[in-house]
Amino acid sequence: MAPTNPPVPVRPTTHDEVAAAGSEVIGGPVGRRAAVGRGWWHPARVVVLVMIGMFALGMVQKLPCYTDSWVGGPTAQYTQACYSDIPHLYYGRGFADGLIPYFDRIPETLSPDKAFLEYPVLTGLFMEVAAWLTPGGAVDPGPGQLYWLVNAGMLLACAAIIAACVARTHRDRPWDGLLVALAPAFALTATINWDLLAGALTCGALLMWSRSRPLAAGVLLGLATAAKLYPLLLLGPLFLLCWRAGRLRAFGSALLGAAGAWLVVNGPVMMLAWEGWVTFYAFSEERPVDFGSFWLILAQRTDIPLDSVNTYATALTLLGFAGIALLALRAPHRPRLAQLAFLVVAVFILTNKVYSPQYVLWLIPLAALARPRWRDFLIWQAGEVLYFFGIWMYLAHITGESQDGLPVGGYQLAIAAHLLGTLYLCVMIVRDALRPDHDVIRRAGSDDPGGGVLDGAADVFTLHRRVAASGRGVSRET
Repeated sequence: MAPTNPPVPVRPTTHDEVAAAGSEVIGGPVGRRAAVGRGWWHPARVVVLVMIGMFALGMVQKLPCYTDSWVGGPTAQYTQACYSDIPHLYYGRGFADGLIPYFDRIPETLSPDKAFLEYPVLTGLFMEVAAWLTPGGAVDPGPGQLYWLVNAGMLLACAAIIAACVARTHRDRPWDGLLVALAPAFALTATINWDLLAGALTCGALLMWSRSRPLAAGVLLGLATAAKLYPLLLLGPLFLLCWRAGRLRAFGSALLGAAGAWLVVNGPVMMLAWEGWVTFYAFSEERPVDFGSFWLILAQRTDIPLDSVNTYATALTLLGFAGIALLALRAPHRPRLAQLAFLVVAVFILTNKVYSPQYVLWLIPLAALARPRWRDFLIWQAGEVLYFFGIWMYLAHITGESQDGLPVGGYQLAIAAHLLGTLYLCVMIVRDALRPDHDVIRRAGSDDPGGGVLDGAADVFTLHRRVAASGRGVSRET
């Protein structure tokens, strides 16, 4: 068989007016005779290099805290918007004292409210490895700062993997990876916590699925779920789309791989340190209404009973998932995997009891694959950046003696900006799913380049009354 020629990369400056305008900074839109993507300067490599540069800028943004504010008092790290959980938990969860996560109880003097580490097992392992690599004793800067620096290096590797996977998932659209690499909220939040580990594994799973390797995709998705809970949600869209396309065997392989990988990581800790292992799940269930959620606005403005929020939040989340399921099975043309993946994670975020600023890292790669339009992406990012600064100014207001910073009303506006920006992107993606002529991926003639076995498959089950052609096959009425 003759080798298949690689697809010609779509040039965003010729299809996206915002990208074309932004390209004026580096000389204008690419010409039709330009040799792009040849030799070493492959688009994926360029995207990774841009990601590394932006990540470095994000580290520079944390420099005031690295030199003083993490140890110089609680308020300065908020007014300078450079807070990070990493150095604080180095001491507060016993890593500085050599405690083993999940197995060793944390003394009350270090953590009055947490007896064990409240993170999933793979994230706990990541944190422990960074602690092994951190010099102890009397060093300058202090061990907490060095722990953050070690973690930043490890998280940079995760960020590069995310950029590379997004650039390679859609073979003919590698430049969409720049949406991730240049996302301002990504650079600002990358080193607040350890979310990039789960993000790298999730993006790797999506890449494997796009290459029609469902078992490998499932293994990576199971590992991602062992690092953070949200990747588990992607199994829902996979099931619905495989059901509609008659590819349930592929879904079964992915499910088997995910369950097996998750058990391999969690099983030993479950058996040997149950109390420590279950802390994360108990904490997630019992966590009260907290920063960033619309439940906080309701709690501050109404008399909503806080003990009922769990019930309301669960009901609203399930209602959103039901709407996504209806979209998956009833849309005239089967939605793309990335579209449903973004929607299901966005619903979880929008209805959750808490929204930490780094949660945006869950959505950025999915948004680049689901709606690769610079205008909509930047509108959403503007809301996220506003929220990033809003929460730190609000914390400065409630912790500082002078009451400087952002008062309650201003912080509620910042929350609203985040919520409305995310909802806006959801609306655009739903519209694309219902009207594929608005979807830039399908408008170019593709079906689902990230769909793997779903790409071009005919429908075998759908709730849509009348179905026309679907990809390269023709589906039947049901």
